[in-house]
Amino acid sequence: MATAANGQAGRARIDDLSFLLARANAVSLQAATAALRPFGLKTRSYSVLAMALSDEPPSQREIAEYLRLDPSQVVALVDGLQERGLVSRETDERDRRARVVVATQAGARLYADVDATVHGVEDEVLRELDASERAVLRELLDRIAFPAYD
Repeated sequence: MATAANGQAGRARIDDLSFLLARANAVSLQAATAALRPFGLKTRSYSVLAMALSDEPPSQREIAEYLRLDPSQVVALVDGLQERGLVSRETDERDRRARVVVATQAGARLYADVDATVHGVEDEVLRELDASERAVLRELLDRIAFPAYD
């Protein structure tokens, strides 16, 4: 079904929120994947590297829960980053029996380079939104992604 009347011939009139979220995610991921390729990263490995830079380094289990990935996928992601010298597995200060994923200096440098590129992609993907609309979108997505539990 085309909607030539609104200047977007060929665009299906789909106003289902799940579809729109999935489409927006696909557009964003495609742009981010292209931007990350020169750095040898994908969106998931970039996300793991970002998490490894947090003040409280996460365990692989915490990464899997946060990113909603199977733990075996996280093992592969961390292994790949570790092989490149971007992260290391270290003893967790909170629980000496556990290991956490920590970014190395090389990982922190790469992340700093990549972060500017990713923000540029975000600006391009969200170019139709002004600053206040972006702030509202960010708040709403945060509430969906991380609902408050009572």
